[in-house]
Amino acid sequence: LRVPCLGPMASSTTAGTSREEYEPDGPIAQRIASVTPYFPYKQIPRFYDIGGFLADPEAFALVIEVLVNRYKDEDLTCICGLDARGFVLGPPVALALKKPFVMLRKKGKMPNAVYGDAYAKEYAGTDVLGIPRGAVKPGDRVLIVDDLVATGGTLTAAIQLVKRLGGHIVECACVVELKFLNARAAVDKLGFSDVKIWALMSEDVLQLDGLADPDIPTDGYVDDGAPH
Repeated sequence: LRVPCLGPMASSTTAGTSREEYEPDGPIAQRIASVTPYFPYKQIPRFYDIGGFLADPEAFALVIEVLVNRYKDEDLTCICGLDARGFVLGPPVALALKKPFVMLRKKGKMPNAVYGDAYAKEYAGTDVLGIPRGAVKPGDRVLIVDDLVATGGTLTAAIQLVKRLGGHIVECACVVELKFLNARAAVDKLGFSDVKIWALMSEDVLQLDGLADPDIPTDGYVDDGAPH
């Protein structure tokens, strides 16, 4: 699928785009997946690198276009992005929708914050998320944005924190969901079955092997990432 490139803050649909093309793993998702490689990294065989589509302005614009069009009629109060790649995806959506963007940061990285409970990170270790004091108020309609949901640990911590402040979570939007890890079950187990999770792409369409593709320079590649 080749479509005209829109600016990253575009709020209109690409000419000729149908609603079906915005569906998870649909034609637009496949276009974005075609430039989103995976690598063996942090002892994970398939670590999906969103740097691939960020380096492709057309694909990046499509990611933002899909999110903007999905949530433009939801009467959002604010958009919360998760540390750290949610800070890349959330702001252009917030600007397009003219809504405040709120950072959910790890403990010790932001002043005047309130914190949630410790949570198990996606693959190893624990952390704590914080949010600026007063950023979410009771009754606020909140969209949570991140790049990828795997086990659901970080996402569940974000849900818990926003709900503790009285916010209503319209949806959790991710570019990638690893379905085989079943984050939905983890979220439900902690009592958040009312919260919807939506993702544009799954591992079914993310088939670009970064080490095997001759167009991706990887000479001398080593897995130098600490366990995640």
